[in-house]
Amino acid sequence: MSGDNRVSTPIKLKIAIDGPAGAGKSTVARIVASKLGYLYIDTGAMFRAITWFLLQQGVDINQEENVACCIDKISLELLPGQDGRESQVFVNGIDVTESIRHSSISNAVPHVAAQSAVRHYLLQQQHRLCADGGVVMDGRDIGTVVMPDANVKIFLTAALTERAQRRWRELTATGQAVSLHHAQREIAARDEKDQKRTLSPLQQAKDAILLDTTGLSIDEVVDKIMMSVERVQRRRGI
Repeated sequence: MSGDNRVSTPIKLKIAIDGPAGAGKSTVARIVASKLGYLYIDTGAMFRAITWFLLQQGVDINQEENVACCIDKISLELLPGQDGRESQVFVNGIDVTESIRHSSISNAVPHVAAQSAVRHYLLQQQHRLCADGGVVMDGRDIGTVVMPDANVKIFLTAALTERAQRRWRELTATGQAVSLHHAQREIAARDEKDQKRTLSPLQQAKDAILLDTTGLSIDEVVDKIMMSVERVQRRRGI
């Protein structure tokens, strides 16, 4: 008598974490991915890396035809960060992990992210990476565009003042001389650009859980997300 010797493959979830700049998406997404043994995909770093390359090449990032001509010249690679740190990012073999966090990149990213050629290029890569599940991906349109079929969708937000303080601490820690007032203006401007762009604007998916991180520690935010993940796992018998 023949038996079925097939080994069932554990079901792996798709987890989408969206939200505005400074809400803490990348930090908590990395931790959640580590706890689950999942792949963390830093889509923000992808957009920053392309922005870095275009600025290095002197491309007018407001001219879509110029941007589109350069996309095929980019070889982008993300490697998991060590000891919970940010992903290592390489553009054409150059380590740009630190360079892409400069405020000049932050200011230019919304213009690049609005270009259809850039979004199409990255969307293809992101779809490939998340196809089999077992991923935590953060960004601004993950639950609405990149992974609309995500099993868990979280929309992180926080008060503008708190997000600005987080951004200011991040910049000053890297030696950039930026005032808190300047950081807040940058965050507010970024919010407006992300929300008003025509292509894949920042918005909460209808089935996403809204999580305001104002006044919460990183551990508290992670715990709340893990509770949502565990509820889905129980429902699916994982």
